[in-house]
Amino acid sequence: MDISSSHRKRTLLKVIVLGDSGVGKTSLMNQYVYKKFSQQYKATIGADFVTKELLVDDKLVTLQIWDTAGQERFHSLGAAFYRGADCCVLVYDVNIHKTFDTLNNWHDDFLKQADTGNPDAFPFVLLGNKVDVDGGNSRRVTEKKAREWCASRGSIPYFETSAKEGYNVDDAFLCVAKVASENDHDLDIYFRGISETPSEAEQRSNCAC
Repeated sequence: MDISSSHRKRTLLKVIVLGDSGVGKTSLMNQYVYKKFSQQYKATIGADFVTKELLVDDKLVTLQIWDTAGQERFHSLGAAFYRGADCCVLVYDVNIHKTFDTLNNWHDDFLKQADTGNPDAFPFVLLGNKVDVDGGNSRRVTEKKAREWCASRGSIPYFETSAKEGYNVDDAFLCVAKVASENDHDLDIYFRGISETPSEAEQRSNCAC
């Protein structure tokens, strides 16, 4: 059964983007929202956010994507920004192994500070960025290794991206929107009651991103 646009529930979903400095968090967001890429690196101070509207399974969703500073000195700001999040995006640079090694810290620190209620079920998405650099010859972290990490953390969806070329960026954030909306319980109850059979709801809960 179709829901007319006048009855469509507009939902705001809060997404936090985390990762070391310089992995391309701001560039990914700018590519996704504005279709722009800048070669000039400018460190994010504190936190900032952008918004993007999109349809997810015929639901109107507004993503509020928070860009946080990767520097150690800003970590104490975390708790205030993390609270109320519906999804966390972790980003590393496939060419710098250290940025992959710190993913555990970012993941665990987020869960500790965000107070998610059910840490085991909270949705994450992992992005391996900068796959375009040097035609892939500078790569230090294999896709296999990244997928193994995701599997060890409860089957986190994984995307390899290039903020510079726009590669996989839209697909990655569409998956973010899907898993975030599944984490938004009010949205689930509202739409399951009206538009979905239990089997459809069950299929949707398995993010095929």
